[in-house]
Amino acid sequence: MQFLFPAFLFALAALAIPVIIHLFYFRRFKKIYFTNVRFLREVKEETSARSKLRNLLVLLARMLALAALVFAFAQPFIPLDAEVKTGNKAVGIFIDNSFSMNALSRDVPLIDKARQRAREIVEAYAETDRFQVLTNDFEGRHQRLVSKEEALALIDEVKISPAVRTLSEVVARQKQALASGPEPVEVAYLISDFQKNISDLRNWPDSVPEINFIPLQSVQERNIAIDTAWFEAPVQMLSQTNRLIVKVRNYSNAPAENIRLAIKYDGQTKPAGTLSIAPGATATDTVSITILRTGLHEAELSVTDYPVQFDDRYYFSFYVAEQVKVLVIHDEAPNRFLMAAFAGMPYFQATPMPVRNLEFSQFPQYQLIVLDQAREISSGLAAELNRYLRSGGNVLLFPSRNAGLQGYNAFLQGLGANPFVAFDETPRSIGSVNMEEFVFRDVFDNKNANLRLPSTKGNFRTNRSNARAEEILLTYRDGSPFLSKYQVEQGHVYVCTAPLDENYSDLVRNGEIFIPMLYKTAISSARNNRIAYTIGRSELIETDHKAPGSQIVYKLRGPSGEFIPEQRIVGSRLYLTPGNQVTQAGIYDLFINSEEVLGKLAFNFDRKESDLACYPPDELQTLVGARIKVLTVKDEAVLTSKIEERSQGISLWRWFVVAALVFLAIEVLLLRFWRV
Repeated sequence: MQFLFPAFLFALAALAIPVIIHLFYFRRFKKIYFTNVRFLREVKEETSARSKLRNLLVLLARMLALAALVFAFAQPFIPLDAEVKTGNKAVGIFIDNSFSMNALSRDVPLIDKARQRAREIVEAYAETDRFQVLTNDFEGRHQRLVSKEEALALIDEVKISPAVRTLSEVVARQKQALASGPEPVEVAYLISDFQKNISDLRNWPDSVPEINFIPLQSVQERNIAIDTAWFEAPVQMLSQTNRLIVKVRNYSNAPAENIRLAIKYDGQTKPAGTLSIAPGATATDTVSITILRTGLHEAELSVTDYPVQFDDRYYFSFYVAEQVKVLVIHDEAPNRFLMAAFAGMPYFQATPMPVRNLEFSQFPQYQLIVLDQAREISSGLAAELNRYLRSGGNVLLFPSRNAGLQGYNAFLQGLGANPFVAFDETPRSIGSVNMEEFVFRDVFDNKNANLRLPSTKGNFRTNRSNARAEEILLTYRDGSPFLSKYQVEQGHVYVCTAPLDENYSDLVRNGEIFIPMLYKTAISSARNNRIAYTIGRSELIETDHKAPGSQIVYKLRGPSGEFIPEQRIVGSRLYLTPGNQVTQAGIYDLFINSEEVLGKLAFNFDRKESDLACYPPDELQTLVGARIKVLTVKDEAVLTSKIEERSQGISLWRWFVVAALVFLAIEVLLLRFWRV
């Protein structure tokens, strides 16, 4: 047996008080005269012995009652398997309030059971202990230690949230908060369903504070979720069929049959197809969207699934420009075939500009810049083109027969492209087309057909290196490149090794190659044109800065209300960080003045919660080993007594209080009913 407050044992010295009172207690007798006392002698001796025995029993009862009270205040206990830590405690309680906690445990949601367990934990500790109540939201008010009464109030306020945290992130927050207080003993509890995709358990070090897992188990549910969606082409085109790829996942152990996929677009909901998905597998479907107007668009994909429904909808948004703008940089005059090709595509607007009259500030408004046989590439032009490419632009280079190789190669090598060596006037023919790359993908109905490919009467040789990430789109029969592609951060540069002049190449007269090449290079982009963002992640949203000045304040308005996100303006780009201000899935309008919408941003709930697979308690304990305790109790059981036993051992103070009352009762009975 051990004592929680052993200093109280010094009070046992008070046992001397009843002994002293007993020894110095002199009873005064009244004298009565009798004529003959011979007959009273026997009575006196007998009465004195009985009185002495009663007084000794009363003294013993008093001493035992006092000793029992002293032991009760010292709070004795019998320690269990763990060493009991004395002193005030800082107790951290994490309540998992993610979407998966909406699943049912018998007849109530897991979140209700989690709140109940959290209250039982608080009740197991003393009034002098301090508490941290933490949820997935990581709110500022949950990062401090509060009293027992405040902790119970915070527990009652916990609600389901779209935020998702890994267990290591949770424990790090708990450690930080518990270490901020003066309490010598730190204990952490995590109440969760312990989904496998958030439980990063395998490499946890031995930890302080003491960590306890309280797993809650639900009835296993099936779940079908729309994982993600993306457009096949980087740029969406007007009056054409744009292909949207949709990925749907089956998170259950049973096959999913006849899952109906629908799309809501332009105010109308239309069926998009029916899916059958194997257990634990994904299915990909293609939805065709015909765009009939330019500007901002919003849409919503949906499947029918029950009971987990937060991931049944996927919101996305996109922008369709009125025209694809192309800048043609030339020397004396632009190539007439090049300008005629763009003129024949109504959706394109080509602007010729002499190399000597360039306005570099206008570069960002063009989707494609064509270098049309410029004899020189100055260092200033090379620097601006480099900046334009890295921010997501596309450059198509046709060299001049008399190109200044020093300027050209400085530009190419600055982009990581193969430099030109010398002009070779040997006639060559194109031998193959890379139909797997975006530019020529899905251009030809029959890939095996005999295409009429271009030929040249001369081209620049290149100094090729495996260290450079070159992707050849058109190849000569001898294996040398005719048209190559290089990715430069968020942009692409396309390098043709032959001039566009008819004297050296018949490419301009080969419409089945030339027109698709111009069209697809203009709409290609390495920039990640995001059509949707995920709630709860540290998303950095990049878009165009569409208002003059740097002191402009952008706002977002949507299902979560209206708010001002963190924002930064760099040149013509706007960077937004919504943080935790977006709490509901849907479409959010970007604006400065409420009357004019400048952009639409789509936000969806994190799909981490879609996978309902959880660790059972026995497997959980096996994974964490002895460094973490896994507390399991039946649904109807109360957790308070179990925590008290683990934190304080088997407490005996109540039994000593009962013993003190029993000894006091014995004393009363002796004094009342034992007559002498």
